[in-house]
Amino acid sequence: MASRNTSIFLLGLLLSCVAMSGAVRTLQEEAVPSKDDEHKPELPLLPEDELPPFPEVHLPPKPELPKVELPSFPEVHLPPKPELPTFPEVHLPAKPEFPKVELPPKPEMPAIPEFHFPEPEAKP
Repeated sequence: MASRNTSIFLLGLLLSCVAMSGAVRTLQEEAVPSKDDEHKPELPLLPEDELPPFPEVHLPPKPELPKVELPSFPEVHLPPKPELPTFPEVHLPAKPEFPKVELPPKPEMPAIPEFHFPEPEAKP
């Protein structure tokens, strides 16, 4: 299973490298000016088009809507709620007391040995 995951990862990595190298090659080709571009005459700048000013629009005032009164809801007389039956009382036995268990003392973790790199010798 691990080799399958590894092979899929490596295949994806290879495909991403191929895509990146193609993109870099395209960018490099666009960055290098060709010989034909050097001899082209410069195009004159075209004047920018200006739009005419937007005409002001005057809207008529909003009409006042008449106030609408909603009809009142009729009173509804519901029957009284039925009383729920009471649940019988249940007497459960008392919880049994479990014996207290004493665990052995926790072992101490061994200390990690310290490692010191040797000092490099001075070269003459």
